[in-house]
Amino acid sequence: MAERNVHLMGFFGRKSLFSMFSITSILFMLSLLFVMRSTGRRHFFYLNVLPKSKVLALSEEGYSQSSSQSDYEVSNSNRAVSNKGTLEKYNVLKCNPSKQVLKVFMYDLPPQFHFELLGWKAEGKSVWPDIRKLVPTYPGGLNVQHSIEYWLTLDLLLSEFDDNLNGRSASAIRVHNSSEADVIFVPFFSSVCYNRFSKVKQKKKTSPNTLLQQKLVAFLTAQEEWKRSGGKDHIILAHHPNSLLDARMKLWPAMFILSDFGRYPPTVANVEKDVIAPYKHVIRNYENDTSDFDSRPTLLYFQGAIYRKDGGSIRQELFYMLKDEKDVHFSFGSILKGGIKQATDGMHSSKFCLNIAGDTPSSNRLFDAIASHCVPVIISDEIELPYEDVLDYSEFCIFVRTSDAIKPNFLINFIRSITKQEWTRMWERLKEIENLFEYRYPSKDNDAVQMVWQAIARKVPTVNFKVHKSSRYSRSPVSKEGGLKSFPLPKNIL
Repeated sequence: MAERNVHLMGFFGRKSLFSMFSITSILFMLSLLFVMRSTGRRHFFYLNVLPKSKVLALSEEGYSQSSSQSDYEVSNSNRAVSNKGTLEKYNVLKCNPSKQVLKVFMYDLPPQFHFELLGWKAEGKSVWPDIRKLVPTYPGGLNVQHSIEYWLTLDLLLSEFDDNLNGRSASAIRVHNSSEADVIFVPFFSSVCYNRFSKVKQKKKTSPNTLLQQKLVAFLTAQEEWKRSGGKDHIILAHHPNSLLDARMKLWPAMFILSDFGRYPPTVANVEKDVIAPYKHVIRNYENDTSDFDSRPTLLYFQGAIYRKDGGSIRQELFYMLKDEKDVHFSFGSILKGGIKQATDGMHSSKFCLNIAGDTPSSNRLFDAIASHCVPVIISDEIELPYEDVLDYSEFCIFVRTSDAIKPNFLINFIRSITKQEWTRMWERLKEIENLFEYRYPSKDNDAVQMVWQAIARKVPTVNFKVHKSSRYSRSPVSKEGGLKSFPLPKNIL
């Protein structure tokens, strides 16, 4: 009997403890709920983890009724924006009348750093050409593919003449007080400098290209604007992969405008800090394109250098895989002997155009394909693409991993499996977005010039964060004992 009483007491004791725990838990959750409601904020995470009960349902009934309608409207609004497609979404953002124009302070560098490299000679005291009378021309051929430095500089010079805007809305304007500027622009034509002046002349130890880079570093690091931010708010153009080769390790805090990151360590250039800009295509635009899937006889097109080093060795492998396919054009080509015309005709008559990694992850071939409305097939695992934060390339490009592309018959079977309807949808999209990659003077709304300025503007908040953070202790006295030391090479990007 005593044993039975002991068991009963244990049973009722455990039951009482369980009941007390349950009541305490419910009271705690209710008190938590009322505290959260009193703040006037929504705490969906906490409400979701609470148990489903009628008590909680009743207590939240009023809250749900007041919030459900607005949540539904926001949800449908987001869904509507996403369903309109990338270009319409982009235009909605950029056509906002309240958008901020990027304010750019441009150094008045001597002409030897910019237009003098094009053969222009300064007259009088001005370091700039009078673009209202004559605009210096940029060298042709393959030089033009890295000419972004030229187009951005012209756009800033033109922004000083309001009467020349011709109804367009500028994305950037030049200001003459650096304290009013969002960014500081360095007008060094580094790509054309490399292309034309990188050879060492007779009886000289250093090339003009290297000497100009040395002068540039000395000039910039002596400026108050550079010292104020540590160079973080400076814009430096180095679109050619070999341009600024000597100075890049000394000017790394700046925002670089590049074609890719193939020849940069990630501490010097990376997608967080820098901007990827498009090449200027060298083949002719396909104007009044009335072609269709059936009128383009070539399935897959590639013409260019086949034997490349590093990641570009895949070109050779693909050449041997595809050279005997009857509707594939895969051959060596250059700009010599009418090469540009041949490439233009070939791309305009092809359904798909190969863009394969070469010595670097990117090439001008992608932008030639876009101008031709030839659906790009990108085989370059390390490629970074312009404005990819606002543009979905999968809507008009095909991406193939390198490891898959070199599998026997994988690439050709995959391309053949793409239907006429799918190709037509991408072809239509190419015609919609091709303007985003066109460099012009004067620039037009949402062309390549303005898109690059807008890409820079989207980096400004991050630049400001870094500048503000680095100046936290600018007024603090520096200890004479020890202290922080600076290093010539970057340890991080802050």
